[in-house]
Amino acid sequence: MGDLTALRTVDGYLPLEDHGVIGDGTTAALVGRDGAVSWLCVPRFDSPPLFCSLLDARRGGSFRVAPAELRAARQRYIPDTGVLVTELRDAAGLMRVTDALALRRGADLREDVPAGRGELIRSVEVLEGTVRIVVEVEPRGGAVYRHHGGGLALDCPQRPDLALQVSATRPLAGRRTELELAEGDRFVLVLRWSGGAYRHAGQTADEAVTATVDAWRRWSARIDYDGFNEPMVRRSAITLKMLDHFENGALVAAPTSSLPEAIGGFRNWDYRYAWIRDAAFSVYALRRIGLGPEAAGFLGWVLDAVGRAGRAGVLYDLDGQYPPPEREDRELEGYRRSSPVRWGNAAAHQRQHDAFGEILDCAYQWASVGGRFDAGLWDRLRPLVEQAGQVWNSPDHGIWEIRAPGRVFTYSAAMCQVALDRAARLADRFGLPGNADRWAKEAAVIRDAILEKAWDPDRQTLREALNGGAMDASLLSLPLRRVVPADHPKMVATTEAVTRRLGAGDGLLYRYLPEESPDGLPGDEGAFLLCSFWLVDNLAYQGRYDEAVELFQSLCKKANHLSLLPEQIHPTTGEFLGNFPQAFSHVGLVSSAVNLARMRPT
Repeated sequence: MGDLTALRTVDGYLPLEDHGVIGDGTTAALVGRDGAVSWLCVPRFDSPPLFCSLLDARRGGSFRVAPAELRAARQRYIPDTGVLVTELRDAAGLMRVTDALALRRGADLREDVPAGRGELIRSVEVLEGTVRIVVEVEPRGGAVYRHHGGGLALDCPQRPDLALQVSATRPLAGRRTELELAEGDRFVLVLRWSGGAYRHAGQTADEAVTATVDAWRRWSARIDYDGFNEPMVRRSAITLKMLDHFENGALVAAPTSSLPEAIGGFRNWDYRYAWIRDAAFSVYALRRIGLGPEAAGFLGWVLDAVGRAGRAGVLYDLDGQYPPPEREDRELEGYRRSSPVRWGNAAAHQRQHDAFGEILDCAYQWASVGGRFDAGLWDRLRPLVEQAGQVWNSPDHGIWEIRAPGRVFTYSAAMCQVALDRAARLADRFGLPGNADRWAKEAAVIRDAILEKAWDPDRQTLREALNGGAMDASLLSLPLRRVVPADHPKMVATTEAVTRRLGAGDGLLYRYLPEESPDGLPGDEGAFLLCSFWLVDNLAYQGRYDEAVELFQSLCKKANHLSLLPEQIHPTTGEFLGNFPQAFSHVGLVSSAVNLARMRPT
């Protein structure tokens, strides 16, 4: 479990890296080493936050259970589960808090089972000595506390839609309660909310935690991986599952909003939605470690969302609809006073041509796991193929969702190539209507255009756009999408150029440099972890296996004490930046690990 270590705060905030995540397939909570639940949106990932002291230490609200004079703490997961254990010490004793977002009895975490109970269970036990414990329950915006059935009912002005209750096996005074407990003493707190709660008559909180542990372990037994850093790969798979909306298979990019890409910066976005782009990467990674049902569930959700929208959208909410309009929340100061805090995401309405390729690649993978193509589904996909053939050489906002005038991004053109290539393969394989020969020829035209128009002979590299431009780490994904082979001379040269120009030190990469690639936003950002995992894959495919392994292992060491990864890392301090935990980063880890395991020299 590691040693108990002193806690530190920076600008009044517990660092992001000092948090763990728990989830129930409907929502997720962040729990700090200080014993506080600092982030929880209920009843769903994309609902308004009940607790968000992560974004405002004074006004965000939290659910804290800790010694009154906390000195040191440590955390671990119960192996192969999403149940988190935090041990906290003061001068006189040691206590343990076991946190679970409860799953219903018999839940096996399949994507078609709405398993969440709508309950956060916090089991507390004193392990040594005597501890004066503080329990604080304060939702954002405050609450009126009423004693109800041995616990508390909370009326929250900002969340009148919720029927909140906190039950406890020891009396609670209200917002703040102090208890003095001796070694062996224990009590249990259960926070319940309306909207999706699942009740089981006669099941105690302890039985609910046991059922939750059992459900996680049954699911984890399906993970099929034996290679480099197996514990981290398993933890990444569990983390991805915690970001999976069990009811319909949607996968959120992260459970949080507005965690900054640079402290004090402006680049703060809401990631509590499902990106089509993430789908193709995620299902490919999950399938390769034995998690076919999750892959199929997400693919089915993607194709349903596209069918309902009637167009190639960029991102959707959990119901497959557009998220609410992006807005700034001026009541919250932001993590470490990094404003603005945003809800909603305006990127949903951008023009991003890579969506065509992401969707057709999802369809291609859908076929690989036995998915059927009825006439209605193919009728919805065919127009997207034709659109890809028409727009590949026109400007868009690109994979990084710039908020500046568009460019003819190389990655976007490449994904239009993917759309045409996958459509041609699907039509040939299943005898589907459409001009497969023409699509295949158009795909070849785009590939040739990328190698010619994006190539800079002076700098010996492909560039971010077909008409030139600066460096872009998304170029490293071209071999992974089977657009340009990793060992093609121009791809080998591009790998070297990206490493040299975008290298942030110690194997980290910036995705691009804003001063060279204007994105319409002020400030800078950290190193983008997914890009470094793409570099691992390119090195391995180019026969530089030992270098790839060394880089992979160094990236794994950048995870926190619970093997969780953020979106970005500060290259000098190692601080976590961006939303956390980030699905893309864990997808990259899983994919690189599988590639290295399969390519290991005999």
